[in-house]
Amino acid sequence: MKKLLILLVLFNLNLTNSYSLEADVFVQSTVNRAAETLSSGLTKEERMDKLKSIALDTVDIRGIGFYSLGVHRKSASDEQKNEYEKVFTEYFLQSFSSRLAEYSNPIINVDSKKKINENYTIVSSTLAATDKRPAVKIDWRIYTKNKEQPLIRDLIIEGLSLARTQKEEFNSIILSADGDINALISKLRDFSNS
Repeated sequence: MKKLLILLVLFNLNLTNSYSLEADVFVQSTVNRAAETLSSGLTKEERMDKLKSIALDTVDIRGIGFYSLGVHRKSASDEQKNEYEKVFTEYFLQSFSSRLAEYSNPIINVDSKKKINENYTIVSSTLAATDKRPAVKIDWRIYTKNKEQPLIRDLIIEGLSLARTQKEEFNSIILSADGDINALISKLRDFSNS
């Protein structure tokens, strides 16, 4: 009985301690999940579905979406923000999964990590060279405010931030429509439905 009580106490202590996932381990685990999906014998559609599931688990899609909206977020109505968030999520998942599904077993190795502050860690990695392409440096901006569930906020490929590039593209679309956010929402919806 005494042993059972000690085991229960230890088990409860384990439950109350928070589990912290290191950013570099998180990135390597995410990469491994994606590589396993890409090297499987699944159809392209099945690979895309699995990749979307991985993205929903590991990417801060909402955070990236509102970052990409930039200053226009302040002028958007609550209804526009809600519609944008929904359409951006669909756009992001479709874009992400269709691009990645073309790869066959990419090998990405985590090289190092650098804690920027309590909320962010940069994880540096390399996409291994093949006979068809050179090695590519990829830095992952990981949001680590919640230590139990880090999330990807940006990829910086050979020094180019994908989130910043997307933000500039979205800004251009909105400005060319005289500041109308609905123009961007419409373009994202069209992409997702194509």
